Amino acid sequence: MVGFLIPLLISTVFGFLAGMGVGGGSLLLLWLTQVVEMPQPQARILNLLFFLPAAITATLFRARKQVIPPDVVLPALVTGCAAAALFTLLARFLDIVLMRKLLGGLLILIGVREVLYRPRKAR
Repeated sequence: MVGFLIPLLISTVFGFLAGMGVGGGSLLLLWLTQVVEMPQPQARILNLLFFLPAAITATLFRARKQVIPPDVVLPALVTGCAAAALFTLLARFLDIVLMRKLLGGLLILIGVREVLYRPRKAR
């Protein structure tokens, strides 16, 4: 029973964070590769399967509240999909250790930005 409760608790917390836009998917990827010691390719697939329903749900709720500006959505969608496809192809040729270091560096940069971020004042 305990073997089922811990993954359920972890996925609930990461789902909550993903829904808030905090980066639950990135944390899940780290959890799967570092704690569970799942191989990187399987962790990426599971992370995608975890992320898609959370992202769709969060997007629908925010769109319903009209928080998402429509003129931002299409360019973000197109460039995000293109970048995902490009870097998925590129990842085939990169060493796994390098990919882990790049992901770690990216997460550190994002963390520093979040700590130092100050909202702009309205004009």
